[in-house]
Amino acid sequence: MSATVRPLIVERYAAERQAEWDEFVRASKNGTFLLLRGYMDYHADRFADCSLIIRSGDEIVALLPAHRDGDLVASHNGLTFGGFIVNARMTTPMMLRVFDVVRAHLAAQGAKTLIYKSIPHIYHRLPAEEDRYALFRHDAELYRRDLLSTIDMARRPTPQERRRRGAAKAMKAGITVSEDTDFPLFWDLLDRHLQARYDVKPVHNVQEIQYLHSGFPQNIRLFTARDQAGGLVGGVVIYEADEVAHLQYAASTPDGFAMGCLDRIFLHLLDEVFAQKRWFDFGNSTEQQGRYLNDGLIEQKEGFGGRAVAHDYFRLKL
Repeated sequence: MSATVRPLIVERYAAERQAEWDEFVRASKNGTFLLLRGYMDYHADRFADCSLIIRSGDEIVALLPAHRDGDLVASHNGLTFGGFIVNARMTTPMMLRVFDVVRAHLAAQGAKTLIYKSIPHIYHRLPAEEDRYALFRHDAELYRRDLLSTIDMARRPTPQERRRRGAAKAMKAGITVSEDTDFPLFWDLLDRHLQARYDVKPVHNVQEIQYLHSGFPQNIRLFTARDQAGGLVGGVVIYEADEVAHLQYAASTPDGFAMGCLDRIFLHLLDEVFAQKRWFDFGNSTEQQGRYLNDGLIEQKEGFGGRAVAHDYFRLKL
């Protein structure tokens, strides 16, 4: 006789569930610190949270970070990614059931569309693509594909000679690299750099990044390059997850760029700071929902050995 299959229950996340949510994320096979409520909720004023907890009896089997905008639910536009968070006990048949009950729940709540941001496989501690199969079974539309430039640190390609020359030039000029905590100083440089180069502002303002760093000092790390006089000439912010060191921001002064300070920083991170990490992720080089590839940006990343990993976005009609 087959074992009784317990029904799945979909529950709306509430603040009193924070400890339970965070405990599941930390023990999951595909969650990162970005999916802890202390990170997710810093911009709660901008996103109407409708995150879900899926249970079998009292046991959590999956979480879905999500917010709602009218009849659209997204997972989650305040985060780089955030599909179903699951633990090592998740199976493909169970994921098919999870999709069934969540789809029915959202439709009953009046939602018409789910925008689903998958979690790239490099962030998985164990394989966790049961959701990809369930999306296929539910006829979800792949409507966007970003391209991450990543390095498998155990099989790291040799950096281009151009990148090594840049780092050597910076060293000859007396550029030093170290971990730093002066986020306001770097943010002033980052603001000017992004405005001049791309006419945009950082996703986070300096107050937000300081707040997040105070909550996650081991995960949000600033590395700066300084000249012989101690002046700031460049820097990067790294988001460090269990499996991946992810480049969140990078900027340099014009003089720092000419001296190769970013080459110096990146090779320092790859050769020393994160040499034992499983992956290094330089981030996305595509625009217009993946239809445009920024050749200059990806050329720099691939010069350090970055190779392509797809980050997929799906649209599911409810």
